Amino acid sequence: MRAGDALPPLEIPVARTLIVAGAVASRDDQDVHHDAEAAREKGSPDVFMNILTANGPVGRYVTDHFGPRAVLRKVAIRPGAPNHPGDTMTLTGTVAEVAGGPEGTVTALVRIAGANGLGHHVTGTVTVEVPR
Repeated sequence: MRAGDALPPLEIPVARTLIVAGAVASRDDQDVHHDAEAAREKGSPDVFMNILTANGPVGRYVTDHFGPRAVLRKVAIRPGAPNHPGDTMTLTGTVAEVAGGPEGTVTALVRIAGANGLGHHVTGTVTVEVPR
């Protein structure tokens, strides 16, 4: 692993079930995440994914790449364009920094972006620790 290494893209289909289940699991009862009519009344064409739900695929993307012994130490992501049902979010990442970690591990800072048909749904960084 070296700074500049790109992670292969990962496509996440944005299903209505994913949006609603993610809102329920994260205890986000905002109606725009589960009630299409309420979302339209507030100016959105449909329900949309909350940032807590987006956190799951971001973590999966990094741990799938670095393996089952990878440990996420920090996830710092920001929301952008909404993820609506029927779209696809494509996650991409690049290793920005690599440093020695505690007790035989390596820590990497990975820059992440998750884009859909409207733009970047999520951007930020993930710090991951992996065995040497």
